[in-house]
Amino acid sequence: MPKISPEQLAREWGRLLAVVPNGVHERIYLQAQTHQVALASYFYEQMLGDAVVSQFLSHEQVQERLHGSMQRWITTVFSARSDTDLLPIVAQQIHIGEVHARIGIPVHLVLRGARCLKERFVDLLHADPELQGEQAHIATRLAVGVIDTAMEIMSQTYSSANDRNSRAEEAYRLFSVSQHVGSERERQRAALLAWENQLMFDQAVGADAAQLPRLGSSEFGLWFRHKGAHAFHGSTEATMILDAIDRVDEVLLPMFALAPASLQANRVLCLRELRDATKSIAYHLDCLFAQNNELEAGRDVLTRLLNRKFLPVVLSKEINFSRQRKSSFALLAIDIDHFKQVNDRYGHEAGDMVLQQMAAILTNSSRGGDYIFRMGGEEFLVLLVDTKLGDAIKMAEKLRKLIEREAFRLPQDHTLHLTISVGVAAHNGHPDYQRVLRQADDALYRAKNSGRNRVIQGED
Repeated sequence: MPKISPEQLAREWGRLLAVVPNGVHERIYLQAQTHQVALASYFYEQMLGDAVVSQFLSHEQVQERLHGSMQRWITTVFSARSDTDLLPIVAQQIHIGEVHARIGIPVHLVLRGARCLKERFVDLLHADPELQGEQAHIATRLAVGVIDTAMEIMSQTYSSANDRNSRAEEAYRLFSVSQHVGSERERQRAALLAWENQLMFDQAVGADAAQLPRLGSSEFGLWFRHKGAHAFHGSTEATMILDAIDRVDEVLLPMFALAPASLQANRVLCLRELRDATKSIAYHLDCLFAQNNELEAGRDVLTRLLNRKFLPVVLSKEINFSRQRKSSFALLAIDIDHFKQVNDRYGHEAGDMVLQQMAAILTNSSRGGDYIFRMGGEEFLVLLVDTKLGDAIKMAEKLRKLIEREAFRLPQDHTLHLTISVGVAAHNGHPDYQRVLRQADDALYRAKNSGRNRVIQGED
């Protein structure tokens, strides 16, 4: 079904308004202005009564911001008249529909909230002594029509955006399972073995049970929770690996606190159970990799990093993970300072070599569960999983100093020293990933405009 253009939507909205007398317009707008706070409160009371919606709206900052936005929406949609430029109002509804799709609020719940809002607003119009007889009928028809038209625009946008997100989600899943299957399998098997060896060593030297390394926080655990589990979503093996990781961290490792070194038999039993769990994870991991083939779509050709294609999917996935696990993630928006001068002075071949070396530094400095994107040109984005703001700032400073010291190789054995500017932002619970992305971008902009070669923290 072809998408209706904003211009056509504006014309349809205009036809709805054209048959309404000015006096009726004024009374409707007055009621909207007078009762905007109560109407917004009623709308969110209905929405928060649903368990699905409440998880999106439980964040205090979200409630404060959305309540004000809802009040403005009520007055805006009812301020329009037939001679108003309706394109900005249509654009507002399109934007709202895109946000709803981005954060995953089911469209039927928004429509239910709109139905409750219509009922309450119609009650207010019927109670207005200035609206009697035919005028009351016209006012009711317009109020219902305006809200229905706005919801229609939002729903159309939601459907389109949701389709795009679904296609990107599936493409990313295929990409995730297929990138360098052979080398990834060996890397993750090695990471799992490294965790097991570290655990055995810590046990041998008598480390306290509380200090034993958790599998979920290991290099393998971070990779599987944030990438592998998504790549192999829906498979029995992936579920079994996640369950095994939880069992190791929540059941088996705490058993060592109940099995002191003096009780050798109990300690050996714990170690055997851990060994069996590790073997089971390795077996299921091999099964998963054996089921998939290589696919390269979604990777930047020059640097082999992820490109922007999968950024919405990854950010949405990490927000859902953070909400479920009560964890956090952070973004590092990175720009190579004065990169244009490299191309101008040394040529594009030199610029490409710099970008490739930069990608290698970022990759080698990150963990298995982290994501690195080339956003275009000399801009990169690093997503640090399970990371709070303070640790993200430390990581950004570490990268800044590392790159400042690095000798970048150029053609004909020339070298060059470069610096980077970094904007840092941490996810604070807001369900819309664009918020944390904008914070990181704004911080990067301030870092570049305050002298470069520095790390700036994003602001709420």
